[in-house]
Amino acid sequence: MTTLQVKVKPNARVSALEQQPDGSWLAQLKSPPVDGKANLELIALVAQHFGRRKSQVSIRSGASGRMKLVQVDDD
Repeated sequence: MTTLQVKVKPNARVSALEQQPDGSWLAQLKSPPVDGKANLELIALVAQHFGRRKSQVSIRSGASGRMKLVQVDDD
């Protein structure tokens, strides 16, 4: 199980997930922060990046803020 500290930037032109020099992650999301759309896109993006199913990725804390703790379960 891996826990990532992710800073989210919604309403970006392209979706991207990149690791920062300090070890945290920056997620740029096309979705707006409305009705959980950005959170759903974040889960899909993290799952794709790590080769996991969406059901193996969850937001542990920060669901309504820009800084989130995202948990990625192993197989």
